[in-house]
Amino acid sequence: MHTAINRRRFERFSLPFAYTSIGVRRLESERFEFEGHAYDISEGGVQFELDRAIEAGTPVAMRVDLPTSMLPDDMGPGRSVFLTGNVVWMDDSDVGPVRMALAITSFARQGDRERLFKAFAARRLSRAA
Repeated sequence: MHTAINRRRFERFSLPFAYTSIGVRRLESERFEFEGHAYDISEGGVQFELDRAIEAGTPVAMRVDLPTSMLPDDMGPGRSVFLTGNVVWMDDSDVGPVRMALAITSFARQGDRERLFKAFAARRLSRAA
């Protein structure tokens, strides 16, 4: 019997795919150059897709627009979380959008980390496999 070992440090949560939009920009850019969707998120990373690939190792900034359905009633103003990180892998083997993963290095604004944790604590997301 083979038992898989989970090497992740943080629990991942599935996001409603078509409803969790993201914006991505290279750090040297002032505006979000790419728009896409997130698949799942944790305290340590985000799995997402864009129409164009970003090479692994590239540092980027990301805006994650948390779906209203997953937010607690006392979330406060704004539903976006801003973070920075490095693209850690990409899979462009299929035709169409490119799936990638980002390792989070920091949260961009005061309160973004807490906003994300409040969304996790509201238990309106299912755990990702």
